[in-house]
Amino acid sequence: MKIYHNQLQQTLTQGFKPVWLVFGDEPWQKNDSIAKIKSHAQQQGFSEIIRFSSDNKFDWQQLIDEYQSMSLFASQRIIEVEFTTIKVGDNGNKALLTLSEAIEKNASLQDVIFIFHGPKLDGPSTNRKWFKTLTQQGCYLPLYDIDVKGLPRWLQNQARTLNVNLAPELSSLLIELFEGNLPALEQELQKLSLLFANNQQISLHDAEQLVTKQAKFNPFQIIDALLQGNCKRCLVMLDQLQQEGTASGQVIWVFHKEINQLYTMLDKLAQGIQLNDLYKEYRIWDKRKPLYQHALTHISLKNVKRAMSRLADIDLISKTSSEFNTFILLADLCITLYHGETMQHFSLNYEYS
Repeated sequence: MKIYHNQLQQTLTQGFKPVWLVFGDEPWQKNDSIAKIKSHAQQQGFSEIIRFSSDNKFDWQQLIDEYQSMSLFASQRIIEVEFTTIKVGDNGNKALLTLSEAIEKNASLQDVIFIFHGPKLDGPSTNRKWFKTLTQQGCYLPLYDIDVKGLPRWLQNQARTLNVNLAPELSSLLIELFEGNLPALEQELQKLSLLFANNQQISLHDAEQLVTKQAKFNPFQIIDALLQGNCKRCLVMLDQLQQEGTASGQVIWVFHKEINQLYTMLDKLAQGIQLNDLYKEYRIWDKRKPLYQHALTHISLKNVKRAMSRLADIDLISKTSSEFNTFILLADLCITLYHGETMQHFSLNYEYS
């Protein structure tokens, strides 16, 4: 059975499930999901928690032995297994299949709950027999990042849960300050819930001295904003990455990869190749197709060539000179993709132009 985070609470009330698989890279949803599963289980009498952490040297037989042993402390146990890597190897695959067979055999006992959790799973991992078998016996909870479109709803739900009444302008500010860092945003909401009376509307003025800027971005999120044509948002993200001390070379590499792909895609479109065929060739997921459709419609082949040339110059400058701020030059690059006709007249050597 596969569900999403917003379905978890309801699913927990639908009866006993011996296996929970929680995988993804968004930390708040992962911590929240595991906490809710444990809390619900503990309310049903599962008072003992045994934890394992699997790595490349993990002895999977320990897991089977623990399941088959009798507990000295409680008749109902939670066995938590953290995957530090999604590659379990042949030994892990065999052991997990053996474990699933044992769980199936003892299905009527309902005395052990497994919580497996780890990083985002790739396609081959979700197609492994052990994973499919355990998913059929329990519940798979894939966790995805909450994007900027989904963040307002998430914020409203969490504020409602904590009895925090946010003024609209304060909600907008919190989203801007904490995008990409849900744990920090949750902490700010908890802080506001302690400082202000229940259901008292908290204005921007009330809260502006209490919140701190903790948004966290990565270069791949800038690419999404760039494909959307939101240059202003790109500049905000670049500024935040610079403040966090992100290496400019990492950002340049991501831009180089994406802009070269855009050039190839635009060139093939000009040759008459269909857009859907390009999506298949470059393995563009359905969720990302609107981003590429916008970019391929609004970015010209001339501008992407200009951007490639400027990016080569930026790469050279970043490696040979300390006189220029690479992040300012990357901001120039973002604007060039959509306004290359104007930007080509501005020199990257802004100190002397």
